[in-house]
Amino acid sequence: MSLPDLSARALPGARLTVRATPKARRNAIEDADPLRIWVTAAPEDGKANDAIRKILAKSLGVAPTRLTLLRGQTARDKLFQLD
Repeated sequence: MSLPDLSARALPGARLTVRATPKARRNAIEDADPLRIWVTAAPEDGKANDAIRKILAKSLGVAPTRLTLLRGQTARDKLFQLD
């Protein structure tokens, strides 16, 4: 899995809009506006949100605990904030 380098967006307080696709064939990120993220996890019990947080954090080069989901817990369109 090749992820884009999003470290330039890793500024404290940055808000990242994400369009998520759960139950995809692969885990991937497309650097666009909003960010497009595909994860293989199912959208149940927060599994997809956790997978999205982990893949986004890896691409940003930060710890997953630094990302907070502000909006979109059950929606495809999400808003994360970097603490």
